[in-house]
Amino acid sequence: MSLASARASMSRSLQRGLVPPAVCAVQRRFLNLHEYQAQKIFGDFGVGVPKNEPVFSVQEAVEKAKAFPGDEVVVKSQVLAGGRGLGYFKENNFQGGVHIVPKSKVAEVADKMLGKTLITKQTGAEGKPNNTLLLAEKVSIDSEKYFAILMDRGSGGPLMIGSKTGGTSIEDIAAADPSAIIKQPVDIVEGMTADIAESMATQMGYSGGQVQEAATLISNLYKVFIECDCTMLEINPLATLKDGRVLVCDSKVGFDDNASFRQKAIHEQRDLSQENPIEVEAKKYDLNYIKLDGNVACMVNGAGLAMSTMDLLSLLGGSPANFLDVGGAANVEAMTAAFKIISGDPNVKSIFVNIFGGIARCDHIAEAVVAGVKAVDSSKPL
Repeated sequence: MSLASARASMSRSLQRGLVPPAVCAVQRRFLNLHEYQAQKIFGDFGVGVPKNEPVFSVQEAVEKAKAFPGDEVVVKSQVLAGGRGLGYFKENNFQGGVHIVPKSKVAEVADKMLGKTLITKQTGAEGKPNNTLLLAEKVSIDSEKYFAILMDRGSGGPLMIGSKTGGTSIEDIAAADPSAIIKQPVDIVEGMTADIAESMATQMGYSGGQVQEAATLISNLYKVFIECDCTMLEINPLATLKDGRVLVCDSKVGFDDNASFRQKAIHEQRDLSQENPIEVEAKKYDLNYIKLDGNVACMVNGAGLAMSTMDLLSLLGGSPANFLDVGGAANVEAMTAAFKIISGDPNVKSIFVNIFGGIARCDHIAEAVVAGVKAVDSSKPL
């Protein structure tokens, strides 16, 4: 299974029977960074990565490609979605978001990728804007493995997940041979030890002198996970090169939004162009919003009440158009913004306001509803 699937399965027993499938998309509480941003963080923590450079223009790509060893360089699109290699660009139908090209062809390929919209299996038909490219050293890979760390409710702390096989879909690996998936919990108080890191490295198939190198890399990845307040860290592939080096060749990293106050340097790198613009606008007012597929807009205070409200709508034949928790400290300005956001959804046919007066002042709610109706000139049933 994928890392996302593993995380979902751990809480499935809590979700089953409580919410309809559409509500499973409730707002994510983590920040995703681009590959080039994650690679920089890995390097700062002593994690081995191939030589790489982000570029933001065709001319910059041409100039920086000259500094890479060999005659070829890897050119990788930077969008926050998986399946980049099999994607295509909407504007010119250029196939593939990852290419190994001769340095003489860098300008041609970069021009077809930069400033274009990449569509993959994970982006949907609208795609994601590709405003950055990552130039990376072409390496000769001898073998590929899979490694990840996530928070596990079952063990009450970080859980390392590994496989002797990587570079391909972890779902396919697990389906073909469930025993190929290695799991190793780490005591959150004791932390990572040399013995745990070496044990994990050995189970993942490293031998000889590579055990120590892999164990060091695993320990450093754990430092990233803990010290940067990560929610997940996934390496696929974790590559062993023909020259003996063990490097992180591709990764996905999520960072806990709740730790943004102490991870300001990381969270300032957030790329808002990759996010839903409505959700970005909602975040400005500290509103917890995510768009769903229904036609009944909901304005509720408290996450629990919001979930219950959507459950009741679904049970009675309705379909929620959004999850929106306005919180307990929302002022009239924030509440008015919330009303504008939900009213602006063209799929919304009616609006349901369900506010618990013990959390928010009901006069603020009333003022916001009146102000919101006037601001959007809404005639939708409320």
